[in-house]
Amino acid sequence: MAHEGGRARFHRLRVAAVDRLTDDSVALTLAVPPPLREAYRFTPGQHLALRRTVDGAEIRRTYSICSTAPADEAPSSLRVGVRLVDDGAFSTYAHKEIAVDDELEVMTPAGRFTLDPTPTAAGTDTAPGSEPAPATGHYAAVVGGSGITPVLSIAGTLLERAPHARFCLIRSDRSTASTMFLEEVADLKDRYPDRFQLVTVLSREEQQAGLASGRLDQERLTTLLPALLPVERVAGWYLCGPYGLVQSAERTLRTLGVRRERVHEEIFHVDEGPALDRQAAPASAPTPAPPHSTVTAQLDGRSGAWPVRDGESLLETVLRNRPDAPYACKGGVCGTCRAFLVSGEVRMDRNFALEAEETEAGYVLTCQSHPTTEKVELDFDR
Repeated sequence: MAHEGGRARFHRLRVAAVDRLTDDSVALTLAVPPPLREAYRFTPGQHLALRRTVDGAEIRRTYSICSTAPADEAPSSLRVGVRLVDDGAFSTYAHKEIAVDDELEVMTPAGRFTLDPTPTAAGTDTAPGSEPAPATGHYAAVVGGSGITPVLSIAGTLLERAPHARFCLIRSDRSTASTMFLEEVADLKDRYPDRFQLVTVLSREEQQAGLASGRLDQERLTTLLPALLPVERVAGWYLCGPYGLVQSAERTLRTLGVRRERVHEEIFHVDEGPALDRQAAPASAPTPAPPHSTVTAQLDGRSGAWPVRDGESLLETVLRNRPDAPYACKGGVCGTCRAFLVSGEVRMDRNFALEAEETEAGYVLTCQSHPTTEKVELDFDR
C-alpha cells in the first residue's frame, strides 16, 4: 500500500477527465505527477479520500479506485466513481462543478478491502486474516449499485496478472440505466470470456434474458450461489454495496459453510438508526463514560495527551489538538481513522470497517470510540 510505513497524506491532483456513467454517476480521472506516483501506488480495492473546504468547513468523502493496478510501475492516473447522493455536499459538487484541469485535494490510497494478485501470490488471497487460496484461484463478488467500483479494480487486476484465476461477479442494480461501469464490465467479459462470469440482477426492470427481476435477498442468494459456482472452493468472497445486501450475502455464505476469513466486506450505504454493525451487540448495557477522561495519542512519531470533552469521540478530541489526524467518513464505514488501542477501554458505537480479526488484535475506529476508562492510549502509527 502507498502509506505503509507512513501515514496517508493529501496532495493536489489535476482532474484529467470527467466521464458521465449514468444520469446520477460520474467517473473522475486524476493525473498523478511523477514525483507523487509512488505515494499513490495502490492495492486493488483501496479508496481515496477527497477533500474540499466550503465556508470554512472541511468536507471529506471517500471514493473507491476502479482502475486496474499497474503490475510494475506506480500509477500515472487514478479513476474513481462518484454516485450522486441526495443533498450530498461533495457528490453534488462532483456532478455539477468539477471540470477537466481542476485540482482536487486527494489523500493517498487507504483501505483493507483488497486482493493483491502479485506474481508470487497469483491465486492467493492476501486480505487480512486470509489463508492461502486453493489451486483453482477462484474468486467471487456480490455487489450492489456503486459497490461495483472497488470490485472492478479487483477483478480487472486479478484477471490481468493471474492467468489461471477465475472471477464470478454477481451484481445487483435498480435498472440498466442506473448501472455504473457497464462498458468496463462488458470489456472484462470480452477479454476473459472463459475466466470471467457475470450475473446481473435488476430489482426494478425485467430483463429479456437471465435472472428474473427482484432483490437479492438471503433466500434468493442461498439458491443462486451454489448453482453458479463451487462455493466451497472460492478463495475469496468480496461483498460490497448497501448494508442490507452485504449482510444478506454474508449470512448466506455463513449458512453455506464458508469460513469467515474468506469473506471480505465493505459497506457503501448505511441508514441512520440503531448502532448496528457487523459484530454481535453486547449482551449487557454499554459501560458509561467516566466523568473525566484523557486520551494519549501517538501520531507521526509525536505523542500528546488531551482531555476528552463530554460526548466527544476520541477522533474529535485528537483533531482539536492534531488537525492532521487521519479520517474520511466519520461514519464508521471507511476505516481511515483506525488506531491501535494501547491501553484503556473504549466503546465503539458502530463498526462497518474493521474485520473481526482487527478488533480482536486491538484496533478501533476512533471516530466511533468513546472512553470507558479515565485514561485511553492510542497509536495511529502502528
